[in-house]
Amino acid sequence: MNQTPRGERLHIGIFGRRNAGKSSLLNAITGQDAAVVSPVKGTTTDPVYRAMELLPIGPVMFIDTPGIDDTGALGYLRIEKARGILRKTDLALLVVDAREGLSGDDMALIRAFDEAGVKHMIVYNKSDLAKRETPEGCSVSAATGEGIHALKEKIAQMCTEQDEPRCLIADLLRPGDLIILVVPIDAAAPKGRLILPQQQVIRDALEAEAISVVTQPQRLADTFAKLKSPPALVVTDSQVFAQVATLTPDSVALTSFSILMARYRGVLEGAIESAKMIDTLKDGDKILIAEGCTHHRQCEDIGTVKLPMWIEQHTGAKPEYVFSSGGGFPEDLSAFKLIIHCGGCMQPPREMHARQHAARQAGVPMTNYGIAISHMQGILEHCIAPFEVLQLPL
Repeated sequence: MNQTPRGERLHIGIFGRRNAGKSSLLNAITGQDAAVVSPVKGTTTDPVYRAMELLPIGPVMFIDTPGIDDTGALGYLRIEKARGILRKTDLALLVVDAREGLSGDDMALIRAFDEAGVKHMIVYNKSDLAKRETPEGCSVSAATGEGIHALKEKIAQMCTEQDEPRCLIADLLRPGDLIILVVPIDAAAPKGRLILPQQQVIRDALEAEAISVVTQPQRLADTFAKLKSPPALVVTDSQVFAQVATLTPDSVALTSFSILMARYRGVLEGAIESAKMIDTLKDGDKILIAEGCTHHRQCEDIGTVKLPMWIEQHTGAKPEYVFSSGGGFPEDLSAFKLIIHCGGCMQPPREMHARQHAARQAGVPMTNYGIAISHMQGILEHCIAPFEVLQLPL
């Protein structure tokens, strides 16, 4: 809870052929034995994640990937894992053995970076052993530490060229505003902590010098009664939208954690339009319900139990459901009529945008849990009103 979450860190992927020194480079950059190093080709079989603070950027996540030239059936799977990392990569480091120079595999990676729109730089490792000048790029030696400081500075320079940061809730509030956050504590709630979007909303409200009151749904009426004046905003967990909407006066703005998260990720407008597809669902239509993280599913799980129940109550149809979680997201989306995704709080923004892009390319509408639920309950327009009133972008 005291660490910057993975989804809020810039992701820097380390790619290249086997034995180019990717793992050694990760260790040299982080100053830790983060990855196993061996002269045996293919030592890295799964992506290795390492979080660190990289000044002046701040929190970043380095990802060491398997060699792109791995062989055999298992090698193919490892290559696919490495390519999958591209979906969450903000900056790619292509590590090349300075003694050998760029190979056909390296050139294929550069084309993949360009196609994915991923910034990249070429890092010539083992420069202390090279007997020739390296072309334009960054020359380092992970073994001796030569050039590592300059590499860090170049990474920082490239990573600071980012889009303007978005607010989660701070731009909806003024200093002194009071907001009510409705947080159910049930079987699905994590023990001893709040889920990430709830933590982030409280933190962002503090940035705005606003006052947060946190309560459970069954105490919402009591909470309203104890306030001297109405709150500026009510933010609720999507599962209790109907109950909270009934208890919240029409004059008080209402939204949800997942709607705030969709706006924060820059996908709210498309998700609102896509939610309307729910009304057209018919028997047998395939729906992908996707979660960005993995967790033990409870008997009243929102993704696998409640959403299908609400969809069938709303439409009277019996669609077919496919469920995915964590890094698992189907490559071929063409069979689906609709995708309903979680808020994506644990995923890097780039990965969420990659999933949105894949859905658009396949012509499949994609919305999220909270927007789908508020649409089915007929309160979506009320829940996005706070942004429209303040003329803020969706």
